[in-house]
Amino acid sequence: MAHLHHFGAGWLSPVLAYAMACVGSALGLRCTVRALTAEGRSRRNWLVTASVAIASGIWTMHFVAMLGFGVSGSAIRYDVPLTLLSLVVAMAVVGAGVFTVGYGRSRWRSLLLGGLGTGLGVGAMHYLGMAALRLNGTVGYEPPLVVLSLAIAVVAATAALWAALTVRGAAGAVIASLVMGLAVSSMHYTGMAAVLIELTPRRTVLDGVTAMEFVFPLAVVLGSFLFLASAFVALSPTARETAEAAEAAALHVADATAR
Repeated sequence: MAHLHHFGAGWLSPVLAYAMACVGSALGLRCTVRALTAEGRSRRNWLVTASVAIASGIWTMHFVAMLGFGVSGSAIRYDVPLTLLSLVVAMAVVGAGVFTVGYGRSRWRSLLLGGLGTGLGVGAMHYLGMAALRLNGTVGYEPPLVVLSLAIAVVAATAALWAALTVRGAAGAVIASLVMGLAVSSMHYTGMAAVLIELTPRRTVLDGVTAMEFVFPLAVVLGSFLFLASAFVALSPTARETAEAAEAAALHVADATAR
């Protein structure tokens, strides 16, 4: 079995990866909360934004963490189509979970199904991302750790959705995002602990691109999107604030007419 390095870049990659997971989670969970107070097209748009945010945070976390991953005796490349597919699948599966929460009639049933969908989205992205690896060997997994990694993702994602919808205010948003970020990171490193690589020496050049050629630039783009979108959501008024502003404006007009 090959010797694996998970922290080749020191603590920078796991800390930055966790931060990106928390930012994506915070944005996605806040958009989900906003969606529950909206109607029609506005609700749908908030849920789409939530799905993209959570999936982008998951994807960015995974591949930033992978910048510290190495295998003794082999170079590592990434298959571009599979890498992009992992992002699309994450958006689709996470979206199914988020929309279940957004449109579900039964709160607890919606939370359980939404947590299941979101957690499986985390897992699907992770293992598709691992399938994009190209190296001089074969990649296998220890099944118990794979199951554990998926269970961690589902349980923690459900807890994060519950916290986002139950605990109000800034404290609730911070707690929920930290829990979700922990879920993504824990799932990732548990899944990585399950990896087994058997080297098969080859003289052919590996297909694909290096992490710095493709993964890192795309992670920077997604990270920038998350930070900018977070600022927009933080500055945009909530439905309650909009209603209060409209009510205040109506009262002002009424007073002006009375005079």
